[in-house]
Amino acid sequence: MLEDRASAGAARGPEDPATPVLEIEELEVAVGGTVPVVEDVSLRIERGEILALVGESGSGKSLTARSVMQLLPSGVTATGGRIAICGEEVLGASASDLRHVRGNKVGMIFQQPRSMLDPTCKVAPQVGESLRQHLGASRGAAWTRAVELLRAVGIPDPEQWARSYAHQLSGGMAQRVMIAAALSGDPELLIADEPTTALDVTVQAQILQLLESERRERNLSILLITHDLSVVSVMADRVAVMYAGSIVEQGPTEAVLKAPQHPYTVALTRCSLMGSDETGGFYSIPDAASLASDRGAGCRFHPRCRVASAEGLDEHCGSRMPAPSPSGEGHWVKCWASTGWTSPGEPPGEAH
Repeated sequence: MLEDRASAGAARGPEDPATPVLEIEELEVAVGGTVPVVEDVSLRIERGEILALVGESGSGKSLTARSVMQLLPSGVTATGGRIAICGEEVLGASASDLRHVRGNKVGMIFQQPRSMLDPTCKVAPQVGESLRQHLGASRGAAWTRAVELLRAVGIPDPEQWARSYAHQLSGGMAQRVMIAAALSGDPELLIADEPTTALDVTVQAQILQLLESERRERNLSILLITHDLSVVSVMADRVAVMYAGSIVEQGPTEAVLKAPQHPYTVALTRCSLMGSDETGGFYSIPDAASLASDRGAGCRFHPRCRVASAEGLDEHCGSRMPAPSPSGEGHWVKCWASTGWTSPGEPPGEAH
């Protein structure tokens, strides 16, 4: 099991308890260095906390996560902002410093785990790679530890599966192997990118229970990327809602899901609950194809927003991005309707 390493992980932490495990400030990511796909993203994750980053496919969630690891696709670069892990800067770090961060301070569970595992390599060496690369373990010690990790994440008969090839694994088994590999370097932060996608309901529940167990035992921080609000409601301490590359609402999970303030968050919750629209059909967010092209000067959700028209805010919402507006303890939203501004003239606050 992981008792020895769990104790060490819970005890170490940042030297300054006030230092967050992950801090992102005004992150910008662009294609070709000029076309922004992520803008003005700020996140903070404390030790032992789970923050969920939610939004539709294409909203920029995975690019934000890959920026933390500095594993962006070719042609995509972080062009501004700041990322720090336990106070250590990531953007602009050298290749050797980044190798220390990956696996050692941050572990990542990628989407489609079977496609991320090497089908020509046995399971144990892939799980133990961080142990050899970051902790200097011998081949034999890494193999032994890999078997322990496989057992800890619920792989039956781990000695046998350690000698198997990745292509022989089921979807649920492959996800457990990915989690074991991500935890092998004893990271401070685990990034879980859609960890239950394409898994059946029973396996989904097992994976979520495993992540929660590791969080408790190791005081592990988790950035959970998902579009499934039912997962968020049972897993996350806080939630950040991302739309078209920008965070539009952020706060404690219960506050955001029970009393959403941004029209996009309201729409997401209605869709997840399979609510009905005025015709009696299932509620849907209009004009989904506009997600990738909403890059105007105003609120990016404006072309799809029912509230802007109803409140007489079309002109302003289409021309200016609202600044964050407080909506309770630790809860804020970027929405002109939520600021209470409903008349012509200069609205409260300045956009940034």
